[in-house]
Amino acid sequence: MEIKDSGNVVLTGYHSYTSSRTPRTEESTVPGAMPASRSPLTIRKSNSRRINRMLSDESAHTPMFNRSISETSMDNSSMEDFWCELKNIKENSENGSDDSLLMDVKPVDDGELEAEWLQEAGLSTLISGTQEHDGQALLSTLTRTQAAAVQKRYNSYTQTMRKKNKHSVRDVRDIFGINESTPTFEAIPVSPLATNGVQIPMKKPIWKAVTSNSCTLEKINPAVAEELSFEISFSETIITDDKEKQMNQRIKKDDCILPKFIVWKSRFGLTEVEDLSLEDMKKIRYLSLIELTAFYDALGIELKRNRVLRIKGRENGLFGVPLATLLENDQKKVPGTKVPLIFQRLLQQLEETGLETEGILRVPGSASRVKSLREELELKFYDNTFDWKKVRSNDAAGLLKMFIRELPTALFTMEYLPAFTTLVEKISKIKLQLQALHLLIMLLPDANRDTAKALLHFLKKVVSNEEKNKMTLWNVSMILAPNLFIYKGKSANKEEMKAAASTAHIVRLLIRYQDILWTVPAFLISQVRKMNEAALNNNKKQLIFDKSVRKLLRRKTMERERPERREHCDVPEGVIRVYAPLHSKVSMAIQLNSRTKAKDILARFQCENSRGTSDKCLNQSLYEIGGNIGEHCLDPDTYMLDVYHVNPHAEWILKPKNS
Repeated sequence: MEIKDSGNVVLTGYHSYTSSRTPRTEESTVPGAMPASRSPLTIRKSNSRRINRMLSDESAHTPMFNRSISETSMDNSSMEDFWCELKNIKENSENGSDDSLLMDVKPVDDGELEAEWLQEAGLSTLISGTQEHDGQALLSTLTRTQAAAVQKRYNSYTQTMRKKNKHSVRDVRDIFGINESTPTFEAIPVSPLATNGVQIPMKKPIWKAVTSNSCTLEKINPAVAEELSFEISFSETIITDDKEKQMNQRIKKDDCILPKFIVWKSRFGLTEVEDLSLEDMKKIRYLSLIELTAFYDALGIELKRNRVLRIKGRENGLFGVPLATLLENDQKKVPGTKVPLIFQRLLQQLEETGLETEGILRVPGSASRVKSLREELELKFYDNTFDWKKVRSNDAAGLLKMFIRELPTALFTMEYLPAFTTLVEKISKIKLQLQALHLLIMLLPDANRDTAKALLHFLKKVVSNEEKNKMTLWNVSMILAPNLFIYKGKSANKEEMKAAASTAHIVRLLIRYQDILWTVPAFLISQVRKMNEAALNNNKKQLIFDKSVRKLLRRKTMERERPERREHCDVPEGVIRVYAPLHSKVSMAIQLNSRTKAKDILARFQCENSRGTSDKCLNQSLYEIGGNIGEHCLDPDTYMLDVYHVNPHAEWILKPKNS
């Protein structure tokens, strides 16, 4: 393999799966000096032996396990960045920076795993036996495959409990209302086009290509573009003939093998993760876990989950502090912070000084200098006395990767690490891999998802400067994979070997398709609407049992039935009142038609309030609040009459996004 000039930077090592057929002899060296007789090839072999000694004897040879898409033989040169980065991580760990943060997985039986799954899916009512309205509302929204996935886990849980002679459990037929003559589930439609008894005719779909500013990513041939729809449950679209089979297929480093996807932008527009309220996003996570499980079941793949022994972590400082704790501390200084301030500042430093630096992220900074900078940051960052001008770009990259590695809970969560690797090892089609990855992103806690989004946005900028920094999409993925996905447990070396190509491919998908991954699938939003409606109806039924409330409702009903009141409350069909507290004209009644979009309403308010309009008024969005949704920032291309029919009891407000 040729050694390319890297601008006076020596690539320090690489790990080969194959061992040499001829014996090697160790060459004596003089500390502090490099003999002139040593060739670059000899240096590289020596470095390779150093890495091999750091890895276990088992991982120094070709792993003996079944081959699949991610476990096939790859060009050793394509994995060189991965093993070099892994070597640097291990050296840092030997210096004591990571030892206190190692996590281990506790073995559990099937019953405990199923119980934890039901709780994480928002179905703790099935375990406790209580009639919680939220749990019942969630069950009422499930599709056929989703309901089957829940039934399978609940059956496994009840069988385990019965074997252990634990408390009595309800039969699954009591939960889903199944009788002996109804062995299967009826599919529940989840399209947002039918709700509240109003059937809206299907309109011509609008197709929108998801593009990127990255010059590397633009190499993709548009002729191989695939359609991607968020309107129908992913698990419902899988049929028997499409089930995946393990294939002996190589993962290539060529960026052009990744297809281009064209996303269907329906008349309801697209919804980003930050466009929904925290309460609705919590329900999205419940549904995403159920959908992901149903998706894997439909493919005939076991969805494995780690049970991690959680580490409390530090309560103060910057490194080794849980994201939630770090954000809580930061929000006291800067209210509304969603990404840790130190993480934001490191990304800013790299964007200002490192995007065009050759080998950025790959070439390590000085270990002693990075350690010194870390200690100084811990003391001076919050006092704003730290001098960022003295931080070199490679040292900033080292601090960034150190911050990610030392999180007590992994950025993409250790619990579902097997699900991340499985989607590559067991699924060969990129489209299905992307759908599984999409649901895993929806599962992330808010703090993890927001931080990951900021990181991936930065990585896309690094790749877009490939011509200057020489960092391709594959290079960046190789470097970040060990920092994001390396297993921090007793069998780390074995897991590193198995997951090397898989995790790098995952990072590549994350960077390439991030614009898709942060979009909430429309079928999940539709299920949240149905869940909110069901919960609201259950609450109304519960209130009727209260005599005092029933008496009050009777009096209110009589008042509404008075002719003068009824005539006063009549509102023409399709008319909404939009409120704009920051404008001089604070409200406006607008008649909707089939062509009215959210951006038309924004433009009308700006026209009516053209004089003295502030920048804050110009940068506003239209929000749908209440009814069957908590809070929903509407896509400017949303057709308002369609949303009005789906949620006629909502309020409509203009305000700055995320205010």
